[in-house]
Amino acid sequence: MLRYAAGRLVSALPVLLIVSLLSFAIVWIVPGDVAAEMAGPTATAEELARLRDRLGLNKPFLEQLFGWYGALATGDLGQSILLRQGVGAAIVERLPVTLSLTFLALGIALVVGTGLGILAAVRAGRAADRAAMGTALIGFSLPDFWLGLVLVYVFAVQLAWLPTGGFVPFHQDPIGWARSMTLPAATLALSQIGLFARMTRAAMLEVLRQDYVRTARAKGMPGWIVVGKHAFRNALIPVVTVAGISMGVLLGGAVVIEQVFSLPGVGRLIVGAIQRRDYPVIQGGLLLTATIFVLVNLAVDLLYAWLDPRIRHGRR
Repeated sequence: MLRYAAGRLVSALPVLLIVSLLSFAIVWIVPGDVAAEMAGPTATAEELARLRDRLGLNKPFLEQLFGWYGALATGDLGQSILLRQGVGAAIVERLPVTLSLTFLALGIALVVGTGLGILAAVRAGRAADRAAMGTALIGFSLPDFWLGLVLVYVFAVQLAWLPTGGFVPFHQDPIGWARSMTLPAATLALSQIGLFARMTRAAMLEVLRQDYVRTARAKGMPGWIVVGKHAFRNALIPVVTVAGISMGVLLGGAVVIEQVFSLPGVGRLIVGAIQRRDYPVIQGGLLLTATIFVLVNLAVDLLYAWLDPRIRHGRR
């Protein structure tokens, strides 16, 4: 297992290298001038030139790229041009918000989506199946930003059950954290609930037709044991695949949700950096997001190998 994990980790390194290069290159070709943003509309050409030189913006592309990689090798993501703060410190300060939102949304999507999928598979062709899949389709079709505004209006404005936005750290007030995260996480999770439900239903239907499931039923084994112990574990591989993909989708969707609910997360930080042309923050934020996505997919690969040993032995 350790050998398999090491091989998967080594294979992920070129991906991170390519992503880091693309992150730097994209920022290089983005239109706009951070020096003009900082100096203001009244700055003269000479003042702008001095500011660009002080920020290192006049250096050739390769010189800036190798300088950035050299700093990355020491764990330095650079300095935010406008925040007057280290990029790493700015990201670490906001990372708990984004991770709380993303993982809570993933947990909601997994629990609700797989539950609906199992129900639909066990009751295939019946009213429960149609209701579960209809609910999943509706959730999959609604835009996140629109749904977030609707939930805020209903549960925060009209019913006053939950706050309209903001973030409370878990270590300060767990209940306040749960209240502040409920609406954003539910909004972010809804589209992925439909995906999990459909994938779980398809995988469960295939497994329920297998001979060993029919044998377990013929022996008089209770239905919940047949479904939970024998069928569901063997249907988990496709669901785990979707979980890895959904993590990237949820990280991207967190950018929108953080804007809707005024959450001080990494997504909101990146959006603000794009608007103000704060290149080091954009580069660091993109690299961090890509790294999290790669690590999650690595964890998914390892979970594959645990669920089905044939994968790590190359026999699948």
